[in-house]
Amino acid sequence: MKVQAIIPTAGMGQRLKADLPKPFVEVCGKPLCVHALEIFQRSPVVDSVILVGQAEYLSRFGEMVKKYSLNKVKKIVAGGETRCASVFHGLKALDRDTSVIVVHDGARPLVTDHIIREAVELLKDWESVVVAVPVKSTVKRADTKNLIVKETIDRADLWDVQTPQVFKRDVLLKAHAENKDPAPTDDAMMVERLGIKVKILPGDYRNIKVTTQEDLTVAEAFLKKDTSG
Repeated sequence: MKVQAIIPTAGMGQRLKADLPKPFVEVCGKPLCVHALEIFQRSPVVDSVILVGQAEYLSRFGEMVKKYSLNKVKKIVAGGETRCASVFHGLKALDRDTSVIVVHDGARPLVTDHIIREAVELLKDWESVVVAVPVKSTVKRADTKNLIVKETIDRADLWDVQTPQVFKRDVLLKAHAENKDPAPTDDAMMVERLGIKVKILPGDYRNIKVTTQEDLTVAEAFLKKDTSG
């Protein structure tokens, strides 16, 4: 069973308000995306990685991969205008004999090998697996125009979905081929629309996606703690 990971990092990260594109913003002395890539580099269940980045920075991604000895990164491809388009570009670069696809956000530097291995293992019994954590906050549905609360939603069955998300090859290819939504929020959403059940693997609240400066501060604190032991 050949496992390839697609790591989309093509977002510019406007909300981060940094001088560099988000993948290259340094956290604990390394570019943000390198932290995630190093976990996949060390993972025994991942055979290779397809890195998806901004077209104008592909040579810089190549230099970064070489500098940090990320030899599992076999291909670096240009992303699209949306995350969905970027993953699709990664899918077109898959090896022919790949049977399992792991999709992980390059902006999630705190993923663990344990989670990756468990997600891939679950795919022996399921066609699609997502990592998620139970929602902790009270969630309300609102009238977005007037910002008036319409209802409070029972959070007992709500999950905050993260990555990695793991799929059997044919399932994810079909989901992208039949997708009509211009901006699906994740790959599992497209798989759900095929009528395929998606299995949840309980994840880790630390596995945050860095979107804002506040997220960057939190991620750096966790990474420093891990480094210090």
